[in-house]
Parts: sequence; C-alpha cells; structure tokens
Amino acid sequence: MTTCLQAEQRIHLNPSGLRNLRKAGRVPGIVFGKNTENEMIHISNIEFQRWLKQGASGFIELQLEGKAPLSVLLEDLQRDPVTRDLLHIDFQQVQTNEVVLTKIPVKFKGTPIGTKVGGIVQIQSSFIEVEALPRHLPTTIEYDISRMDIGESLLVKDVELPSEVTVISGENELLVSVVKP
Repeated sequence: MTTCLQAEQRIHLNPSGLRNLRKAGRVPGIVFGKNTENEMIHISNIEFQRWLKQGASGFIELQLEGKAPLSVLLEDLQRDPVTRDLLHIDFQQVQTNEVVLTKIPVKFKGTPIGTKVGGIVQIQSSFIEVEALPRHLPTTIEYDISRMDIGESLLVKDVELPSEVTVISGENELLVSVVKP
C-alpha cells in the first residue's frame, strides 16, 4: 500500500524559520538515500498525521514539484517532548533493486488469557528491524497474543517472516510478555 504526499523543497532555515514553517501547518523533513543527494523538504502536517493514524506503514510517494516522485520509507520522526507536536521527519529513499534496512511495526491482536486471571501485558518493543528488497517487505507484522498465559513471552525468533526477509534484530529480543501484577 503506497500513500502519496505532496512535498515542497525547502532551503536551510534557522530555528525561527522552522518554527514559522510549523505554524503554517507544514513539517520540515529530509530525504536521504544511497547514491543520492540529501533533499530538504516540508510536507503537510495534517496529511502526514492522517497517514500516521492509519498505521504509519508502507511506502510513501513524495510528489516534488517539477521532479519525478520519490519512493520513501519513514525512517524517524522527532516530537516535542512536552506537546508531542511533530518537529522533523526523516525519510529513506528506496530503490526497487536495492536491499533496504528498516523497522517493521508489530501489531498485537487479542487479549491474552493470562490477563483474565490478573496478568499484565508488557510490550517491550513494537518494531522488528529487518532488511530485504522493497517488494518483499511486509507493511506490518500481526501476531495473535490471545493464547499467552502468565509467564509467557514472545521473542523476535518466534515471529514468522517470509524467507526473503532477513531479521536484523536480535533473535532473543523481547517483544511482549504477560507477567504477574
């Protein structure tokens, strides 16, 4: 699933210029990639927030005026620690024939049976770092945790991924567990 966002190029701005850009409803960002020049951009805050609420996964087509669309993945975003407003976005440009290193979101479905007897779900990580060709990258990984009881946990090695995807995260990295209160 690819989302299309309008982007505009920007020049290097001082902090007050960036603040004014944000007040105008735009979020500054940068597009970087292998064998390409970094490109400073800004996009609509409302459109980007809508994409985040839909699950924030998959490729984004950035439409820059007078240029071919760029296929990118969200690499990082910075938020204000107090207001949680978006401050800056980093996008990684992807080439269809080159391996991409990225984080895939893990979505946990269901209510563990351990919570019915007082257990508490602790989510340690909601991302798995992987690398693969862009066409093989899953947009999200869903895992049903409804059968988990108190004392059980889910590790990265327990998640099944397509054979074309190489897991970079440690295989014993904890994703979620059900613990005693």
